[in-house]
Amino acid sequence: MEDIFEEIIRLKRKGERAALATVTMTKGSTPREQGAKMLVKSDGTIVGSVGGGSLELEVCKEAIKVIAEGKAKVLHFDLTGREAAEIGMVCGGVMDVFIEPIGPPPTLYIFGGGHISLSLAKIGKMLEFRVVVIDDSPEFANRERFPEADEILVRDFGSVYPQLEINEPSYIVIVTRGHLSDEMVLEQALKTNALYIGMIGSKKKIKTVYSHLQSRGISKEVLQKVHAPIGLEISAETPEEIAVSILAEIIKVKRTSQVPHSK
Repeated sequence: MEDIFEEIIRLKRKGERAALATVTMTKGSTPREQGAKMLVKSDGTIVGSVGGGSLELEVCKEAIKVIAEGKAKVLHFDLTGREAAEIGMVCGGVMDVFIEPIGPPPTLYIFGGGHISLSLAKIGKMLEFRVVVIDDSPEFANRERFPEADEILVRDFGSVYPQLEINEPSYIVIVTRGHLSDEMVLEQALKTNALYIGMIGSKKKIKTVYSHLQSRGISKEVLQKVHAPIGLEISAETPEEIAVSILAEIIKVKRTSQVPHSK
């Protein structure tokens, strides 16, 4: 059992997904007792066991679906009659197996430590994101300003990306202090597989930034990944309102995507 939990921690750190199968109910004679667990990784390899044989093969098949869909399910096995004979395990009992998705927590990367970022960090944490704040000045990126943040990095915007573990359940919000740094951050963000990339700015600024990036070989199709102007249109004016509009847009992307965000 300890190996399973250690592997879950390792997978989460690497940003990988898996599914955990747990025997939640048994009655009569069954191959494993209640509480038995098996971790199924996205490549089909397993750690642990819920009974072996055809039953375990069926659990593995369903676990792969759970990984893809990000939705938990319960499997019921009747090992007493025809169903048992079909899977070659006539044990004389019944058992339920609960399969739940396992994955890294969604991470909100906030580039810039200004007024909007303060509200983004607070609300993002309330929404159970892992919050990472990045700014090139310790005056803006510090624990006093961002007590809710899981991580605060004082780094140059042009060189910070190699230090970040940006994977599919990652959301990048670009709200730095100037056009040049926004452009620098966006250019690097487009090289990642983050699920959401948003940049603040007027239509004129966005057009200018896009023009610069296209001149450096970034295609129009790639730029279509960017949410700019950032946030849902709710006529937001204050930093707090703008933060709400940004996170509302992120929630919309999160809920409509096929990428699971789970335990």
